[in-house]
Amino acid sequence: MVDPQQYGAFFLAALVLAALPGPGLLYVLARSLGGGRRDGVQSSLGTLVGGMFHVFASAAGLSALILASSVAFSVVKYAGAAYLIYLGVRTLLSRERLELDVGAGRQRQAFTQGIITEMLNPKTALFFLAFIPQFVRADAGNVFWQFVLLGTTSVVLNTLADLLVAVFAGPLGSRLRLNARFQKGQRLASGGAMIALGTYAAVER
Repeated sequence: MVDPQQYGAFFLAALVLAALPGPGLLYVLARSLGGGRRDGVQSSLGTLVGGMFHVFASAAGLSALILASSVAFSVVKYAGAAYLIYLGVRTLLSRERLELDVGAGRQRQAFTQGIITEMLNPKTALFFLAFIPQFVRADAGNVFWQFVLLGTTSVVLNTLADLLVAVFAGPLGSRLRLNARFQKGQRLASGGAMIALGTYAAVER
């Protein structure tokens, strides 16, 4: 079982990350603006299914790694911490504006496309392998189900954020496209959260 205190720390970190605009959220936003609220909701549910694919795949791989070598697991944890810090620094240094494809038009298979888009996104798998192992304890029980619980929590929080975006797509889309100050704040918040999480993971014993 996951330690309640550990789970609470994970939940707060996952909640903050879910609230920050990322590729998945912007994908749902673009589909919502192009095809309407229903397409946005279907896309969100599709990314939910695709995200759960990565959860179980990553959980199986991590469990096998721990069974093979505790040293290898430690390497994965520290590499993941370094990767999170790298993502944070890159986000802070980025000067790119968030561009949204609002002319994609309505798609009949938004749900299926959402699944495929998320399943074929290697960044999702890399992020799970960098983020979730920081909260998995090899001495706290079955590692596979710890990973599944944490991964499911993260995916559900991300999906809830996506659904909110689908419902309020119009005003949010205009704000993201036109408000430079908002975009700068988003970069600072996202980059700072990544660096803080990676630093915590690196020093936590």
